[in-house]
Amino acid sequence: MPTPRPHHPAAPADLAARRNRREDWLTTAELAHEYKFNVGTLRYWRHIGYGPASFARGRNVVYRRADVEAWIAEQEQHTRRGGTATAA
Repeated sequence: MPTPRPHHPAAPADLAARRNRREDWLTTAELAHEYKFNVGTLRYWRHIGYGPASFARGRNVVYRRADVEAWIAEQEQHTRRGGTATAA
């Protein structure tokens, strides 16, 4: 019979880091709700390779909040109009 390994609880910093990582993951529904996207649009974008980066966690697709924010900033840079010239 194998001897049980002693249980070493994770350090509080490790637990906080893991919790923060999980909180930074958004499901498709959470992303849609929080950023006012349509769930169907996000699924379509994922299908055609557009939109923020996503990955599978088991049966769920998740997005990292940092990737979503970076993608939104990139879209803003590519589509921004006006605001640089003064009105005459």
